[in-house]
Amino acid sequence: MAKPDLIDVLLVEDNPDDAEFTLRALRKANVALAIALAEDGVKALEFLRGTGAWAARAGAPLPRLVLLDLNLPKIGGIEVLRRMRSDPRTRILPAVVFSSSRSQADLRGAYVAGANSYIVKPDDYPTLVTLLGDVVRYWLQLNATPEAPD
Repeated sequence: MAKPDLIDVLLVEDNPDDAEFTLRALRKANVALAIALAEDGVKALEFLRGTGAWAARAGAPLPRLVLLDLNLPKIGGIEVLRRMRSDPRTRILPAVVFSSSRSQADLRGAYVAGANSYIVKPDDYPTLVTLLGDVVRYWLQLNATPEAPD
């Protein structure tokens, strides 16, 4: 059986327009990225665990970064963070909340649940490209993280 592709970034975004906008900006900022998209919290957790629709990824390396929206169907972003942090395999996986919410309650909740960073989505495309380029460079090139346990 072929090995699943290595993924650099797992984008968790339910809004198709926001997802496409973000994917285009990520590719423009860094064309060498391998990106996977999960449209809700359940699919995000299945991807990370290698279950459900992502069963072919069972045992595959984790992505190097999760970009996580908060307002997701089925399981919200805060709960995804809580479950990631309670699982030894994903406990240290960098998770950046990428949300349009400026709410202090959302910001506080994300950090309490284990977010590594919280970024408010910009409204314009050039700013989005620059911001995502900076985020990717920091988390994938500059930041040192230990390997996840097996």
